[in-house]
Amino acid sequence: MPADRSTEHRVWAPLLLILAILLVAVLDATTGPELHISAFLGIAPLYAALRCSFRRTLLVAVVFVVCLTYIDLFTVPDWAPASRVVGIFGACLVAVFSLMLCRTRLQREALHARTRLVADTVQRAMLRELPLSAGAVEAYGFYVSAQEGARVGGDIYEAIDTPHGLRLMIGDVQGKGMPAIGAGVEVLASFREAAQYQESLESVAERMEQALIRHNARSVEQGADERFVTALLLEIRSAAGARQGRVLSCGHIPYYLVRHGEVTERRDGEGGLPLGLGMLGGGPRHSVRIHPDPDDWIVLCTDGVTEARGKDGEFYPLAERLAGWTDLEPPELARTLRADLESFTGGDLKDDATALVIRRTPAATQLSMARAAAA
Repeated sequence: MPADRSTEHRVWAPLLLILAILLVAVLDATTGPELHISAFLGIAPLYAALRCSFRRTLLVAVVFVVCLTYIDLFTVPDWAPASRVVGIFGACLVAVFSLMLCRTRLQREALHARTRLVADTVQRAMLRELPLSAGAVEAYGFYVSAQEGARVGGDIYEAIDTPHGLRLMIGDVQGKGMPAIGAGVEVLASFREAAQYQESLESVAERMEQALIRHNARSVEQGADERFVTALLLEIRSAAGARQGRVLSCGHIPYYLVRHGEVTERRDGEGGLPLGLGMLGGGPRHSVRIHPDPDDWIVLCTDGVTEARGKDGEFYPLAERLAGWTDLEPPELARTLRADLESFTGGDLKDDATALVIRRTPAATQLSMARAAAA
């Protein structure tokens, strides 16, 4: 709908401008030389240059020059020839400047469109589009960059079906902008690789940390700052008809478990240092065993959600909001959460915000329940 309104505006704008020029020209021609209001018509081609295509701007500019020329030649009898020449030359100058302004604007819009296309390609290469699907699990959610006009930022996420079970990750890179994106790409790429081959979550986290340490070393050599990354890793395996899981937190905020309509904040595996700071802990990271039910939902997010502030300075009450939406399906829950977060903050997010609503696919859940009933 916004695109349709923009197209409609661009069609009607030149017609309205031409009508305004003709109306003012007729009014100027009928009121005598004392009231020379057509001198203000220069705004018409300038406005067209900012809103219309080149051809429509050219049309408005031609009508403007013709009308001003007619007025200067035939409706101002007391003007000297030199004054008429100056008036006509000024109108032509405004028209030429409008066309140059329009051409420059169109070139910048084309450049911006190409830049957005590249950004979209980078985003698709860095982060898969939501919703995600991996094995028997689907993840709905949203990712909003805090930087205006940016498509990617410092939040990362992934879900992969591996020989070692389903593995999920959500992370938050320190800082914003291109340095944060670079660190996020390194960590995300290492997770995708390590998750396929490493037996334990601890080994996956270690590979991710090593990748970030190498990235930080290169950044320091180039005069940039080091970065750390908070991350939460989840693993779900099926063994002997039962589901087993593990969770490992690298300094990330808790996740939320939705079970039988109740929302619980889970701090499983909490206490680990962020990636990039693991050497300060003096010991290896350890994952924690969890016991998921087939119909459980898990909500993962970054602190851009939980630390978002409203107009009164209060933090966004995520757990309270989730408790009121447990009857919603995951796609609707994700849309509702995003709309409510934007309403709560007035659209003024201070940090990248990501939320994932994860559940087993309905078919997988029914199959699991049928097997449990048969057993």
